[in-house]
Amino acid sequence: MRLFRVALLLGAALSPSLASAQTASPAATVKPIAYTERTLANGLRVFALRDTKTSNVAIQVWYDVGSKDDPKGRSGFAHMFEHLMFKASRNLVPEQMDRLTEDVGGNNNASTNDDYTNYYEVVPANHLQRLLFAEADRMASLVVEPKTFGSERDVVKEELRQSTLARPYGKLFSTYLSAASYTRHPYARSTIGSIAELEAASIDDVRAFHATYYRPDNAVLVVSGNFDPAQLNAWVDKYFAGIAKPAGKIPRVTVTEPPRTAPVRYTVYEANTPLPAIMMTWHVPADRDPDIPALTVLQTILATGESSRLYQSLVYRDQVAQDAAAFLDSKQGVGNLIAYAILAGGKTIDEGETALSGEIARLRDAPVTAAELAEAKNEILTAAIKSRETPEGKARVLASSVIIDGDPRATDRQLAAIASVSIGDVQRVARKYLGAQQSATVRYLPDTAKPAGTTGDTIAVATTVATESLTPPAKVEIVTPAPDGVRLLPPPPGAPVQAAVPQPIETRLANGLRVITVERHDLPLVTAALVATGGGATDPRARSGVANLAAEVMTKGTATRSATDIARQIESLGGAISSSADRDGAAVTVTVKSDQLGKAMPILADVAIRPAFAQAEIDRARAQTIDGVQVAMKNPAQLAGLVATRLVFGDGPYAAPLEGTPSSLKAITRDDIAASYRGTWVPSQAALIMVGDVTPAAAAALAQAQFGEWRGSPSAIAAVRPAAVPGRRVVVVDMPGAGQAGVVVARPAITRADPRYYPLSLANTVLGGGFSSRLNQEIRIKRGLAYGAGSGVQARRLTGIVAARTQTKNSTAPDVVTLIVGEMARMGAAPVPSDELDTRKAVLIGNFGDALGTTEGVADVVGDYVVQSVPLAELSRYVGAVQAVDPAAVQAASKSLLDPKGASIAVVGDAKQFIEPLRKAYPSVEVIPDAAVKLDAVSLK
Repeated sequence: MRLFRVALLLGAALSPSLASAQTASPAATVKPIAYTERTLANGLRVFALRDTKTSNVAIQVWYDVGSKDDPKGRSGFAHMFEHLMFKASRNLVPEQMDRLTEDVGGNNNASTNDDYTNYYEVVPANHLQRLLFAEADRMASLVVEPKTFGSERDVVKEELRQSTLARPYGKLFSTYLSAASYTRHPYARSTIGSIAELEAASIDDVRAFHATYYRPDNAVLVVSGNFDPAQLNAWVDKYFAGIAKPAGKIPRVTVTEPPRTAPVRYTVYEANTPLPAIMMTWHVPADRDPDIPALTVLQTILATGESSRLYQSLVYRDQVAQDAAAFLDSKQGVGNLIAYAILAGGKTIDEGETALSGEIARLRDAPVTAAELAEAKNEILTAAIKSRETPEGKARVLASSVIIDGDPRATDRQLAAIASVSIGDVQRVARKYLGAQQSATVRYLPDTAKPAGTTGDTIAVATTVATESLTPPAKVEIVTPAPDGVRLLPPPPGAPVQAAVPQPIETRLANGLRVITVERHDLPLVTAALVATGGGATDPRARSGVANLAAEVMTKGTATRSATDIARQIESLGGAISSSADRDGAAVTVTVKSDQLGKAMPILADVAIRPAFAQAEIDRARAQTIDGVQVAMKNPAQLAGLVATRLVFGDGPYAAPLEGTPSSLKAITRDDIAASYRGTWVPSQAALIMVGDVTPAAAAALAQAQFGEWRGSPSAIAAVRPAAVPGRRVVVVDMPGAGQAGVVVARPAITRADPRYYPLSLANTVLGGGFSSRLNQEIRIKRGLAYGAGSGVQARRLTGIVAARTQTKNSTAPDVVTLIVGEMARMGAAPVPSDELDTRKAVLIGNFGDALGTTEGVADVVGDYVVQSVPLAELSRYVGAVQAVDPAAVQAASKSLLDPKGASIAVVGDAKQFIEPLRKAYPSVEVIPDAAVKLDAVSLK
């Protein structure tokens, strides 16, 4: 979570960029967050943000302690401690936070950053008191005992293996970035830590850490959503005011990172590196520094969106990189501007470094343009509005400002300062902070590229980094669970607050195009999505990926606009345009401030109706997609999912990868793309969806003006037919040296129109939907075998798929296969107890509500309904349909659709560590070397 702060400030501005000489419109500004503040006698700061338009409430507790505070020899400690906070306290049993949140339709989670650890929940508003009780209890009286300590430490080690060791470029971002950036400050240590230092931590360390840092005067409580202010104050006083403020001082990191006066360079060689990568970092001041607004604008010009400098030069024009980005990682102390590029196939690390450093030099050497400056400001403004769409989002913005900057208004002040940033300011901070002598560079190469006789550089935390041993308070209380009869129970929930369900208004143009409007006028924001039925299911068998490639190229030029024109024009409005394909449909989407909607719609229409499909753009997109596929095929979890999909669908329309394969992509011609487009993009099988600050009348007028003359013949999507269901197979893809094994157990499911849709959805949620699901309970919570385990069901126009999946140590892959298969079988063997089923119903209903929390979320849900031919009235009947499912229906659906006897198994990992135990259970297992996998073929080889 090192880059969390920049995400809070920029939000969606981590994706688009700008360049037209427009200025931010005063009609669409970001209102300051309205809050009340008080501080309890024990030092706890309490912020309340009331919003009666929602039926939910967000509760967040942020502690001013992060990975920079990890004790000496204990890197990763603050993060591991975060995990333990979800175990027992004096009055809460292990995992009761999940009972209080997930089981009532809410959610909870936490994150560890360099500077803080935060815990957050969203629940129906009538459960607020229960969560205040729980947060206070774990602040005051955490129980740490050996069994859960050992189990959760194992979980964290699996998280490390998953995020750092198994994932391509995991070491680059998780460990090398921080170690290369600092020589004195403990920011040098990675948040996730190391296996050795996690093993070195003791239970006494944990107890001392809680006593030292988890105290009211080191915390911020934020409550945002629908609540009664007087009642909130009374509950806060009841549960938090009695927590004692310890006498000792809170330890603080005071070391200062010295300026970098000479460039630092490393070249490393790592396994599981599909393409070389280059990363460069420069120190920037603390987030409260007055130069941060100018640096924020600089980062946006450099790397936000397809009109940004890095995308235009490295990815689009010169095709040096398949991905290039930059982040402003500002902190309480010295932060970093980070720029990186993952190179395109065939490009050298020298070419990548020259291109990346060249763009940084251009910022220093020449002023940015007025158009770039205006575009960046508009993008930042739109992103700030989006970050405040939900109670949770507003709470995050405020709490981050308090913890990072010591000022709840810091983000509002930065936004105001950004409006005043000048061209000269941008060049000034580029020269001040981004000098060549101030850079740290990591050249990240495949181990197969290592020259004979060389070892490459080692990037380790410098011995000069200052860390301190944990000095516990004079007295550390060992808290034990309260005995039965003494243990305080959470208070009962209050009266439910009725959730508002979006009410779509639909009209139809003469050409058959549906126009669907959902009004939301609380923020000046609109998402417009044009969706059409077709998609990857229509791909010819030898041309998998053609629908996806067609969607990708739609935004890369029309008869009157080039790809760069499209990016610059839409991003100059502060918006972002994207196009994508799914199995059954495709979409072009734009989100803009509502005062810019009239300017954005002609661009959206041009992209959708008049794509040029220029050969140069096709070739460019094809090369980038092939590079992306190659990266995915080096990730054990992703490859296991692709293999399992082929095993389930055989030669059917959903079998091949949606993005295609290297061989299928190379075979695709412009005629193939044009034919795919014509088969999908027809007004009679499309809908224009507008969600947000727009009226149905205005939406209809815009639709008529931009799409009224659109014509097209009905397509051949009705000719898409499912193939015969193949027999069960067990396939191992051998990936020597893989950091983990990806495991997927999958089988055919149902169509979306099947009446068993809701019973199967509930059965899947019991099996693997959420932290409290059976799979996660068995694999993560009870045994510590994985960071997480779950399942998902895809019900589509044709028969879809249900898949259970996890990642685990290579040696335990057979164990988790056995656990998954056993839990799938158990679903059909006995009815789900009513109380368990009720909690899973709440999960489904809560997830549905979350999806409707933003304009983009509503557009996605409505778009899925359009593509799957689901009546829009389903929005209103969804909750009732879920609640009406009984245990008998769930068991019946499980017997026929979760029976593991009909499931195929895919395991991708270092086969020598698990193949023999797996072969004993499945003698017919097939083993395929990872280099020989052919996802185009039913045989996979």
